[in-house]
Amino acid sequence: MSMKVTRTALPEVKIVESDLFCDELGSAFETFNADEFANRVDADVEFVQDDHSRSRRGVLRGLHYQIQHPQGKLMRVVAGDVFDVAVDIRLSSHNFGKWIGVHLSAANRRQMWVPPGFAHGFVVMSDTAECLCKATDYWFPEHERSLLWSDPDIGVDWPIEFAPILAAKDEAGKRLYEAEYYV
Repeated sequence: MSMKVTRTALPEVKIVESDLFCDELGSAFETFNADEFANRVDADVEFVQDDHSRSRRGVLRGLHYQIQHPQGKLMRVVAGDVFDVAVDIRLSSHNFGKWIGVHLSAANRRQMWVPPGFAHGFVVMSDTAECLCKATDYWFPEHERSLLWSDPDIGVDWPIEFAPILAAKDEAGKRLYEAEYYV
């Protein structure tokens, strides 16, 4: 695997890009290799769950995290385009409450590594989008929490000019300083 890893303004959050190999028959690229991931992302992880979601334009999912059984997530888009966001919610971090956002699309083949200790969400920018997410722990609905996507204390600059479509749990998200967070 030929993998390029780019650090973001939140050093633990990384953008992962793989080389595309093309020939007269089509194209291919490797989406995950445990050894390369551990060496280049500096994260020796074991993924235990894969999630596949499909959403329409304007759907905003997040900002989600699990207060117990925190999940690291490797997010990629296989159809469409999303703006993907991670928020540091580790109280001991000097980046507590800061966020990073990146466009992920089928065309750019980027992946975003969001380690445990971060809230995660995305908004769909294309007509539809299909996302694949590898997780380091299982989903436990009783431990899932949501930060308010529009919390002014976080200030995510969502690149949207429309009211997003939200699930009830995301409408009821808590502001950062009311939420449970990691120590």
